[in-house]
Amino acid sequence: MKRLIGLSSWVCRVAARGASAVVLALAMVSAGMLAAAPAHAAELRIAVVNYAQLVQESPQAQAANASLRAEFSPKERSLQAEANELKAREDTLKKNEATMTQDQRDQAELDLRERYQALAQKQSEIQDDVNARRNELMSELQHTLVQVVQKYAREQRYDLVLADGVIYADNALDITPAILTALKSQPLRRAPAGRTH
Repeated sequence: MKRLIGLSSWVCRVAARGASAVVLALAMVSAGMLAAAPAHAAELRIAVVNYAQLVQESPQAQAANASLRAEFSPKERSLQAEANELKAREDTLKKNEATMTQDQRDQAELDLRERYQALAQKQSEIQDDVNARRNELMSELQHTLVQVVQKYAREQRYDLVLADGVIYADNALDITPAILTALKSQPLRRAPAGRTH
């Protein structure tokens, strides 16, 4: 199931791709602010937020993971039961093949192959459904996280909040705990159920 869900590792990979853009944007914004308003530059308020930590620890992320598990665990269990049944049939065939006619063996082997192919097809379809649903949930989660960070930054009068791609930041600049507190104070919205086959 971990292989199917992996929300937080996906976010970390996406965030790492944007690191260069964040550093470049910071340089451009800082240069623009310094050139355009030297008096304001002395008062520039910058903060950082650990986006990966928000994805792992926020109740919204945990609810998204729980929703994904609840939605797809029954299908996973069903696939596992089917795989176990096919393995038992295969073992029975191997045990009894000496007493079977060639036609019986050929038919049993063909039946097993077809069933294994059908199982692989179901697994592929479920994996596609999991990926699509995970992407939907991740999009909703990202939207929520961005909204909460932006609201907090406006209320606290920050000029710039950086997420990933920061090589070093003093702990005094880290607003992640405050953002987590804000996220925990929000009511959790129940995620709508995804598509089912």
